[in-house]
Amino acid sequence: MPLCCSIVAMANPPPGKQVSRRSLRYLLSLCSCVMAMVATLVVATSARDAAAEPTTASAEYTVWLQNIAGWKLHRGSTDNGVIEAVTSSIVNRDADLVAFNEMCRQQYNAVIASLRTAGWPADPTNFARFGESGSGVCNGQAFGNAVFSREPLGGSARFVLPDDGTSADHHVLCVPQENRPTVRFCTTHITTSNEVVDGVKANQRQLDAAYELLEGHHRDGDTVIIAGDFNAQPDYGRMNGWYSPSVDTPHNSDNVGHYRELDDDDVDHCPGYGEPTVGVGDPPGACQPEKKIDMIFVRENRIVGDYWADALAISQQCGGPCADHKVLVGHVAVRT
Repeated sequence: MPLCCSIVAMANPPPGKQVSRRSLRYLLSLCSCVMAMVATLVVATSARDAAAEPTTASAEYTVWLQNIAGWKLHRGSTDNGVIEAVTSSIVNRDADLVAFNEMCRQQYNAVIASLRTAGWPADPTNFARFGESGSGVCNGQAFGNAVFSREPLGGSARFVLPDDGTSADHHVLCVPQENRPTVRFCTTHITTSNEVVDGVKANQRQLDAAYELLEGHHRDGDTVIIAGDFNAQPDYGRMNGWYSPSVDTPHNSDNVGHYRELDDDDVDHCPGYGEPTVGVGDPPGACQPEKKIDMIFVRENRIVGDYWADALAISQQCGGPCADHKVLVGHVAVRT
């Protein structure tokens, strides 16, 4: 400070000049006051700048998904190895969020009991929700989709998708995290039907309705992670409205949506498409005969940093295959 420098100079005057003690004490006191004011201003400015710096809270999740063909393959069974197989996989993969498609209610109840025994949920009384799609199978019990969460859940909401001309109620089942209510975990199982209703195919109508539901949650300030059987390959035209334009590869292009799929950025496995989750189909997959139809989506602007997903080999401990879809496990950090 110039004033303080002057005082230092006055305290050491050149030969032949004198400064009164009273003047010197006064100026020293004044200098101390000025320096204290400057220090206060610096602290206040730093605090203001820190407050202006945007802070973004985030949370990481490992997501586990499987269509277990609970009636078609297992006939509702809970004692053929399927419950042990999925429990082992969920625990070994350290999953935080779990989604099942095509699950019988009795299998849902058995997984609840098995995960409790494994010590997986933080709250063993509040970690699972079921959404019914129909009741004509599963030995008289409900058939549908389910979500499980390591952390406690809030209240669930089941949004029925447009009718596909069958008896099934295709839907999106969404549940917020109790400790992070702006983070919602959802699952869905989109119809395979191409039946045209009001000029639009049934599967496209359901995809559009599910997408708009997620966008509504986004407009409300929520982050949505959705995992499910979309019954469409990533390169199908009807998925262009989901994938972000930033997904632009030879295997997936012309996209106009806002979402990234957690396996769309793997340079070693069909970039933009991902690893297959089901067997050989017609048409085949983008990079090999097997197809990918199971997906985990997050809105692109809610993703923090890198993300990934892997399709796992189907367990064979059910006297044969335990499902006709692979487990899809992914990891992502999201804004909360």
